Amino acid sequence: MFFAGCGAGLCYFNYGRDTYHSLIAILTTYFLILLVRKKTQIFLAINFVFHMSYLLLGYFYTSSNDYDILWTMPHCILVLRMIGYGFDITDGLKEESELSKDQKETALKKPPSLLELLAFSYFPSGFLVGPQFPFSRYKAFVDGQFRQHEGNVEAGIRRFGAGAFYLIVCQVGLRYLPDSYFLTPEFAQVSFVKRIYFLGFWAKFSLYKYISCWLLTEGALICIGLTYKGEDKNGQPDWSGCSNVKLKLLETGNTMEHYVQSFNVNTNQWVGQYIYKRLKFLNNRTISYGAALGFLAVWHGYHSGYYMTFLMEYMVVSTEKQITRFYTKVVLPQWGHILNNSDIYKLLYFFTLKSYNIVYMGWCLTAFVFLKYERWIVVYGAVSYYGFTVLILWAAFYHTYNHFFRSSSRKEAGEDQKLEDKSTDKLIEEKKPEDKKSE
Repeated sequence: MFFAGCGAGLCYFNYGRDTYHSLIAILTTYFLILLVRKKTQIFLAINFVFHMSYLLLGYFYTSSNDYDILWTMPHCILVLRMIGYGFDITDGLKEESELSKDQKETALKKPPSLLELLAFSYFPSGFLVGPQFPFSRYKAFVDGQFRQHEGNVEAGIRRFGAGAFYLIVCQVGLRYLPDSYFLTPEFAQVSFVKRIYFLGFWAKFSLYKYISCWLLTEGALICIGLTYKGEDKNGQPDWSGCSNVKLKLLETGNTMEHYVQSFNVNTNQWVGQYIYKRLKFLNNRTISYGAALGFLAVWHGYHSGYYMTFLMEYMVVSTEKQITRFYTKVVLPQWGHILNNSDIYKLLYFFTLKSYNIVYMGWCLTAFVFLKYERWIVVYGAVSYYGFTVLILWAAFYHTYNHFFRSSSRKEAGEDQKLEDKSTDKLIEEKKPEDKKSE
């Protein structure tokens, strides 16, 4: 009653009468479980379609040109929670041997009561901006399984302090580089190098807006004691079970893939578990990955910026893998003994990766922040579409190289085969007189 009341009260404090939207979503899932839980496919389909349709209708009637802080924000968090909860309920109907390791940890053998579902859905430290966590974790917390472990208050205060620090950096940084600046003619007149670096640092500050929110709410969850994960390598309690951002990787990473791995971790894990892995029957990782990104884009809303952002994520991460493959299989075997022993090269390598990390973050986050096509295309134009240009040039080089390399490899293989055939023929010819003599 305490968790349900506090969470619902927090929702009403922020969104007033619009609280009824979340209540409808929770009650719908509860009654669907009562009525059609054992008809697994029908239940999952109705539950998924209802929540996504309700959310998209909410976006349609409330969206504007800006990033909207409306009832749809906590509702999109709730939608994932209800869809995942539905999968956990149906997993509880299966035999243990049919479940994966993740599904065994989250499967629910017995449907919770309505009060338990309300408390889980409205849990005050996770309702507004996440993070996602399964009902099994909430139940373990309520049952006192994490209570004997110590250090959560200290860990929570440290995480909360990190959130406050990132919030300050975000506010100061965006004061000097506000969103509106990148839509002005003044920005377009700055030198190209300054433009792309300004955009990169702006993206960092914009990213910290989300980071600070997640760190603050994670600090609250840790202090409450919900986030116990086990023991760390030193045998101490690990309270990172609901961490939504990997700060060390975020700040020290050099690629866009590092950003993906360190940013919005719980949501990515949720999509991996309930979308990507559930599409295993397609037997195609590329299609499953594309579908997962497509779901994320739709889940965010109708703005074209979301779709461009996730398209760029797919393209950039794929390109990074191609570059890594080319570097390790072509460059290092030929020049690695020289490059690895050069301090100048190591310095250039570090500077290049860090510059790429900053510059391309600006390109990738632009559409996500500016949302509307007529806004983000202005920023893209102001930086001369460098993100597209680099990707196209690399794709042309990579595929051209592969084409000629494979052609030459096939040609060499053919010539080797011809030489081998000639050698074989020669051996046969040399053996013939001996064969006749023996006869």
